[in-house]
Amino acid sequence: MNGLLLSQEYNRLRAFIAVAECLSFSRAADQLGVSPSALSQMIKSLEDEVGMRLLHRTTRNVSLTETGENLFQRVRPAAFELGLAVTQVRQSGERPAGTVRVHTFRSAYQKHVEPIVEAFTEAFPDIVLDMTLDDEVVDIVAGGYDVGLRIGEVIEKDMVAVRLGPELRQVAVATPGYLQRYGYPEHPRDLVNHRCIRWRWPGRATPYAWEFFDKNGWFSVTVDGPLIFSDKESALNATLRGIGIGFPVEDAVSAYIGKGSLVSILDQWSAPFPGLFLCYPQQRRMAPALRAFIDVVRAGPPHSQDSSADIP
Repeated sequence: MNGLLLSQEYNRLRAFIAVAECLSFSRAADQLGVSPSALSQMIKSLEDEVGMRLLHRTTRNVSLTETGENLFQRVRPAAFELGLAVTQVRQSGERPAGTVRVHTFRSAYQKHVEPIVEAFTEAFPDIVLDMTLDDEVVDIVAGGYDVGLRIGEVIEKDMVAVRLGPELRQVAVATPGYLQRYGYPEHPRDLVNHRCIRWRWPGRATPYAWEFFDKNGWFSVTVDGPLIFSDKESALNATLRGIGIGFPVEDAVSAYIGKGSLVSILDQWSAPFPGLFLCYPQQRRMAPALRAFIDVVRAGPPHSQDSSADIP
């Protein structure tokens, strides 16, 4: 394969990775510095080459097909390694130094930052990571932060957003003992007659309304119950004690469901939603310290490419 074909192949894969990370053609185009129409053509060319559809497109949403998700998980690590190598060469005469101010949801820190902190601090001894672990949704720029990690649905429109893992799914769960005592809800709206363990976004006055999906789209149910938490782990612990029905992210409770400590209910109304993203303001020239942090978090720990995570 000659150099031109290699360049075209790389550009198509780079375009695909950007769309898969952002789940938005416009955001990905801004990130790559190309027009949305040119980006769309590159994706079409890649789909023609592999002979399969990689993305589901509507006027409002972009999502990965199963084939697209498999390709994304395989090519992303190699692309990040290449990008990191280029960054290191570019910065070889400019040692990254200074403070990077990070605002991250607790679950995002545990999944995507904590595993790389030791290696990062050893590789970049002149960088200080000033990390705020907070589940409140704040304005990254107004708060004086350089970068944030949060779920896709609460990212500001003008931010560059890079997907860190697959979509997430919330599921209603309860202990077998609770269900034996109070019965099974047959529809999400039946939850209004059950004891639910509620959760409130930090900084907000009212608890989160549980969201479900049917043929007409997303709908919410305002549940009631004896406990309201601002901490997801505490809400899960109360659910495990049989106090009521909880609504955690599936990955956080899959082990409990597998061993029978919890029972998943109302599964047919639980649909996936955008997972965790790394987000930062658009900028012409990024500080080397921030560039290094973003590259390492995107690449992930070398021993694992599993990026699923709980929401805060």
